[in-house]
Amino acid sequence: MSLLANIAGFSIFGLAARLGQLGIQKRPLLSNPTGHLVSMGVFGFAGYWAYQWDVRAAELIAEKRSQIQEHRRKQIEAAENSGVEALAGEH
Repeated sequence: MSLLANIAGFSIFGLAARLGQLGIQKRPLLSNPTGHLVSMGVFGFAGYWAYQWDVRAAELIAEKRSQIQEHRRKQIEAAENSGVEALAGEH
């Protein structure tokens, strides 16, 4: 998901939350547009943060996968070397 789509989606959710809040309070929905903008901005920032967190988590997962693959490769090499040494020692 792109950064813009993430921010826009969270902003729209923030607007919906604000409209729901005003609906519960039975206040006019368009009485204070500044409140709508603040709500959209706060939720948009949360969307930006969520996107950055997702990117960082993907980087950490890729890094950990490469570490695990390297560790497995070393274990396989060590097992193969010890097997060759055991066969050489039998003769």
